[in-house]
Amino acid sequence: MKFKGYLLGILSSVSYGLIPIFILPLKQAKFSMDITLFYRFLFSAMMVGGYLLYSKESFRINKKEALILAVLGICYALSSEFLFIGYDFLTPGIASTVLFIYPVIVALVMFFFYKEKLTGLSVVSLLLAFAGVIILCLKGEGFEINFAGLGVVMLSSLFYALYMVIVNKSGLKVSGFKLSFYSMLFTSGFFMLKSSVGGQSFVIPSVHIFLSFTVFAFLTTVISSLCLVYAIKYIGSTPTAILGALEPVVAVMVSVLIFHEKFTGNLLIGITLILMGVILNVLSDSIKSKRIKVNRLKNT
Repeated sequence: MKFKGYLLGILSSVSYGLIPIFILPLKQAKFSMDITLFYRFLFSAMMVGGYLLYSKESFRINKKEALILAVLGICYALSSEFLFIGYDFLTPGIASTVLFIYPVIVALVMFFFYKEKLTGLSVVSLLLAFAGVIILCLKGEGFEINFAGLGVVMLSSLFYALYMVIVNKSGLKVSGFKLSFYSMLFTSGFFMLKSSVGGQSFVIPSVHIFLSFTVFAFLTTVISSLCLVYAIKYIGSTPTAILGALEPVVAVMVSVLIFHEKFTGNLLIGITLILMGVILNVLSDSIKSKRIKVNRLKNT
């Protein structure tokens, strides 16, 4: 089961890291990103919904859960929106790597708003991650920072971090699959509303684009989400989170090998510092959780 869990964790990260393969050609063809994201999440919700039907799990949720899931959908939608806007300012490899600092932002949110202590290891991880971000966003060989790109992708990372915090702190009593289904459904609803207000057409112009949407949804959203749920079940959240470090690595490889992004010294140093920072943050969180459990046992 351990081997299966690690394999699923790797598959989850790799599938999510393939996003640039589908997004960049659509952006280059000037196809609407709102319509693209609407169909991506709608098709994803339909596929996960089919799995829920197959497993005979109830779709029922109460009003409180519906409100929380709607907020999660908006957070996920805004994270996706800002990431793909960020592709216009930064290369996909760099943007995907900057997005990956969300565990560090989660730690900061928990520190400032929930008064959770930052360990020495957490502080080191924060410094490493932010140093990596700054190096990644340097323009050329100089010291001029691409503030527009940095700001947009940091917003993407912030909304994804808020998604994680809300899941953690809201007390939702739904399964991972039901959470994924409703998050995707509300996310697609966000882009449907945005597209409708903008007067955009929902007509899919060709079978080729329809198939692209379907594969995009299946590979980067459904496979990634389902594998993540089972990986956590088999090996736990800490090893799964560490395996998540493969996401930006895959995105960088795709950008370099397929879209001819330059593999610069800044890219190598930046991604290394961010990966080190995130992994240290995950390990720090794991150590802190174990200490809390030990203290609880001592006090009982």
